[in-house]
Amino acid sequence: MAIYLPATAEEEQLALDELTPREIVAELDKHVVGQKDAKRAVAIALRNRMRRQKLPPDMAEEVIPKNIIMIGPTGVGKTEIARRLAKLANSPFLKVEASKFTEVGYVGRDVESMIRDLVEIAIDNIRAEKLEDVADKAELNAEERLLDILLPPAAPRAPESSQAGFVLEGTTTSGDSSSRTREKLRQQLREGKLDDRTVEIETRERNFPSFEIISNQGVEEMDVNIKDMLPNIFGQRTKKRKMKVNEAFEYLIQEEEQRLIDMDQVTRMAIDRVEDAGIIFLDEIDKIAGREGGHGPDVSREGVQRDILPIVEGTTVNTRYGMVRTDHILFIAAGAFHVSKPSDLIPELQGRFPIRVELQSLTMDDFIRILTEPKSSLTKQYMALLDTEGVKLEFTKDALEEIARFAFRVNEGTENIGARRLHTIMERVLDEISFSAPDKKGEHVTVDAAYVGKMLTDIVKDQDLSRYIL
Repeated sequence: MAIYLPATAEEEQLALDELTPREIVAELDKHVVGQKDAKRAVAIALRNRMRRQKLPPDMAEEVIPKNIIMIGPTGVGKTEIARRLAKLANSPFLKVEASKFTEVGYVGRDVESMIRDLVEIAIDNIRAEKLEDVADKAELNAEERLLDILLPPAAPRAPESSQAGFVLEGTTTSGDSSSRTREKLRQQLREGKLDDRTVEIETRERNFPSFEIISNQGVEEMDVNIKDMLPNIFGQRTKKRKMKVNEAFEYLIQEEEQRLIDMDQVTRMAIDRVEDAGIIFLDEIDKIAGREGGHGPDVSREGVQRDILPIVEGTTVNTRYGMVRTDHILFIAAGAFHVSKPSDLIPELQGRFPIRVELQSLTMDDFIRILTEPKSSLTKQYMALLDTEGVKLEFTKDALEEIARFAFRVNEGTENIGARRLHTIMERVLDEISFSAPDKKGEHVTVDAAYVGKMLTDIVKDQDLSRYIL
């Protein structure tokens, strides 16, 4: 019997309902610097989703999500905004590259696979939530099963000293003795004193005979029922295995968790969550934006757009867990659009992305804010990493300005990769400190502008070298 704690999801939903677009933007500001227009657009989209859930069912069915196209160079926060939005909304989130899909008839990924992948993600998320709910119960059950293995229950028998259903005063039954021994074992088990003992437990075999299926269907279609069929065809075989007590305890906990979770309910909830709250981030949409103009490797770009169109418009996709409707999934597309323009998309697809926001290239001031403001900024990450070695790392204000200036200059002089440039710059600046950190336990290391200049000046001056190293 599955045991669930009170619905924490409802409490999360209540908190989400109370978030205004302004508060959603404020939450996104904790992780992404700048890009106010993009944040406003996704905040409104998320708020509209909440509003739709409060409408009468007949009206809610008619309200379709307003999909968004983000236009901007790489490394300015397009993916991060979408990912943080999904995390804030507790929505199933999938990032896919549009350029990985191919037109029907070509070898490659089928566009419907994005929906199947999203369902799998939703199932994993909900299963993880349920695991938290049943974790304590599973641990108790596993403990009882392990104690049964360590101390098999004795067969009940009548005590010799008893007559006509009563026990003489002062005598001890074998049941009392066994109970006390079991409790002692339980205490030793919890204290870890039995971890190195070896026990023999029954485990389920997961290996099935291999066989080949030849089909003209895609791999995703063939996968629909194969995994469900195998146990029924070959049966669930078990075998005895010897393992240490602590290993056996972990294995039994996993078995109990599987037993306590109702996967049918998880699947139903996952499909509902995908249909009502799913978010798909279609990256590199500009790579398929070209119109048909000839032949060669780009010949199927418009075909990919036409295949994506029904998914975005709203269709029903067959998955191994059942049919999934895509009508109310929010699609956020993104691309640099250096060569092509959003107007190069086929008109039908353009019409399904009514909201377009342009993200700005990052300035030097943005780089400084990225290094300091987010909750898990790069500087805080490096300080925490070196703190594990006992080294106290500190960045001066002028050092951060110097790092930002170098990042901005390299982006201008070479390829503009946005905030990702900070990762390469920071690694180069802290190369020597990170290497020698184990030898500097207990020391306080300050990184100032002079140190940053010493580590970077020569590389940045040499354009050819900076292309390879930074």
